[in-house]
Amino acid sequence: MTQAPNSTCSPRMLVRAGKTLSQYQEEYLWPVLVVEFLVAVGGNGLVLYRFISREQRPWHPAIIFSAQLAISDLFYAFSLPALVVYFYPPKNWSFGKAACLLDHFLFNCNLYSSIFFITCISLNRYLGIVHPFFAHGHVRPKHAWAISLAGWGLVAALAAPTFKFSHLVLPQNGTIQCYVNQSEGCTKCLGTAEDDHVPNYWVYSLVLAVLGCGLPFLLTLLAYGAIGQAILTNPNITRPEKVKVGMLVVGGVVLYAMSYIPYHIMRVLNVQARWQWLKHCSSFTSESQAVAALDLGLYLGYQVSRGLVPLAMCLHPLLYTAVASSLRCPRLCGGAKSEEISLRPH
Repeated sequence: MTQAPNSTCSPRMLVRAGKTLSQYQEEYLWPVLVVEFLVAVGGNGLVLYRFISREQRPWHPAIIFSAQLAISDLFYAFSLPALVVYFYPPKNWSFGKAACLLDHFLFNCNLYSSIFFITCISLNRYLGIVHPFFAHGHVRPKHAWAISLAGWGLVAALAAPTFKFSHLVLPQNGTIQCYVNQSEGCTKCLGTAEDDHVPNYWVYSLVLAVLGCGLPFLLTLLAYGAIGQAILTNPNITRPEKVKVGMLVVGGVVLYAMSYIPYHIMRVLNVQARWQWLKHCSSFTSESQAVAALDLGLYLGYQVSRGLVPLAMCLHPLLYTAVASSLRCPRLCGGAKSEEISLRPH
């Protein structure tokens, strides 16, 4: 087990540090989350409606995975309003402990389910483009449903420790009111660990970064790399088609790299910085010294990365369900006429 900080921080130092850090969420993060909530709900809701009302049953595996992604993104978006209300000045959680734990669990669960289903879509495309006869002969809707069910169980297990680490921080003095300039009277809903468990939370964050983000990204990158090579070396595909498919492939990888990877890297580094700050907290002689020791640039970067994650949920409908007939490539499939394999769900 990782060693916990062996110093005790005075409540006064913790309150002052928390007030300094919270201003970024109160000033910048909540408006971004409002816009992203509206766009994500509208886009993914429309996509899901289209799947349900227009796609022929039984759904192909590509549609099954894309529908699961849309559901996951919707659930993720539905966890944002509570955070918006919480971050809106003054930063104060008024929904109780159970809602606090549940909101952070759903936040993580649907984040990693989105990553999981993006990976499934990428691997399904890889099979359809690079190994079309295998995909046509062996990949069935029942397999996609089974993988989806297993994926939901896997991400729920991965996010379950959130219930252990998330917690409420109640006002020490119940008579103090919560105001913008008086955060001592506000209730905090924290998705990170209490001070004594920060080292363990750092390990958990590292596990999430590797298993929940790094490994799926590697699989997605390899899948899209193989798809790109197969398309570029296929003489039956015209240059405009290659360009359009290449843009979609590159767009998927870039969106992944810009949204998910920065968040996981910054979260690990932010927890590490908090751990180091707590180790030295008992030696601070003033509030100004405690604030000066905070890595505000790193924390601001972490908050920016938090805003980039919902951005991916907004762009998934455009990236994975864009209607482009030129991306339907039956010629890639070795002449298989019974099913057109494309780089988008069909």
